[in-house]
Amino acid sequence: MRQALYPSGAKDDPRDADLLLDILLQHRDKLRRWVPDTEATRRVQNLVEERRKLVDEKTEQTNRLTSHLKIYFPQILDWFKRLDTELVCAFLLRWPTLEQLQKVPPTQLRTFFRKHHCRDQEVIERRILAIRQAIPAIRDRAVIEAKSTVVKVIMRVIGSLLEGIADLDEKIEEAAAAHPDFFIFNSLPGAGAVLAPRLLAAFGSQRERYGSAGEVQAYSGIAPVMERSGKKKWVHCRIACPKFLRQSFHEWAGHSIARSVWARSYYQQLRSRGKGHHAAVRALAFKWIRILFRCWKDRVAYDESRYLATLARRGSPLAAVHVAIVGKSV
Repeated sequence: MRQALYPSGAKDDPRDADLLLDILLQHRDKLRRWVPDTEATRRVQNLVEERRKLVDEKTEQTNRLTSHLKIYFPQILDWFKRLDTELVCAFLLRWPTLEQLQKVPPTQLRTFFRKHHCRDQEVIERRILAIRQAIPAIRDRAVIEAKSTVVKVIMRVIGSLLEGIADLDEKIEEAAAAHPDFFIFNSLPGAGAVLAPRLLAAFGSQRERYGSAGEVQAYSGIAPVMERSGKKKWVHCRIACPKFLRQSFHEWAGHSIARSVWARSYYQQLRSRGKGHHAAVRALAFKWIRILFRCWKDRVAYDESRYLATLARRGSPLAAVHVAIVGKSV
């Protein structure tokens, strides 16, 4: 509205307030009244959103930790596949430098690893041997002292975040299990304990909120945006959307590739046509939302075999997947 009435690009808060008031009074037919969802749904929504924030914070701290370790203690990156674990937190808090670590007797290291649930004897011995053979990346004590001190602080932060995420996981599991619609989202291939509650939060409980699957696709940012001017037409990814909502559908579609036969086939078809990975996953999420929308509206769990049979009945290109499965079972 501002761009239409003030093409110069001028902006002023009082003027924007007047425009908002004008939209409310003159174009109310284009607006939809917001109604809060049920308490059970809002509980799941708030919990999953806060969990994601903690996960993002953990990722940020892990990246910061990696950059510090690369300077003075890069061997840690080879000895452990992941840094954001309780084992690595305890390890670096106890021995933040290679010099300190190499003074520890092998028997003490074996006891430490077993105490922190590392039971693979081959892995333990390989780590101990690597510790003995390790050569310091630098010997500048000024740098090592500063970096190791910060690393210990980061590990305490990551440890606290891990505890917070675990606590939220318990609350999310409890809240989702108590929700009457959870069985729908729990039946989805690839959703799991993390994404099923997020999908429940994405749809909510108000069936009247969305009139069609297209509204969900557009609001979530999964549906592309088409722009047309004269003879030119171009399609691009939707920018203005709830990022967490779009991320939830995108991540779930990616996980479903390994768990759903038709989803994997559809993804491979798109990739064979030259589509990039993320473009193919978005297209798959677009298709999944239509299926999930119908399950949500009808209050029924997703059934893979039923959907494959529907594809075959309608002559879908993905029907060959269903035929192959039937042939193998026979």
